[in-house]
Amino acid sequence: MTTLALFLVLAVAPAPAPMPLPAIVTNLALPAAKNRLPLTDDSIRDQVMIQLAGNQVVKGGAIDVEVKDGVVTLKGTVTSDDARRKAEKIAKHVKGVKSVVNQLTIKEA
Repeated sequence: MTTLALFLVLAVAPAPAPMPLPAIVTNLALPAAKNRLPLTDDSIRDQVMIQLAGNQVVKGGAIDVEVKDGVVTLKGTVTSDDARRKAEKIAKHVKGVKSVVNQLTIKEA
């Protein structure tokens, strides 16, 4: 077969059928658990501290955060009972927190 004939055969031959999209996605997808870091007490503590620091009600308090096996203990002082309750609520909503021990006291003015 000459080069011209071979070119014509290849040029008019139908293209192979594309692979269905779900098959491609399935082959490339990784299990979700491999994409996430495990929740350690240190990472939970960091997230609680970040959330507390970003809240205007709690921000002015002197709060120490300790985490042991997912149990968060809040110690220190805040300016109001509202800030005390808000700090506990914030800590409870952080992923990985099992419970919160609120030992915060209200600073006398």
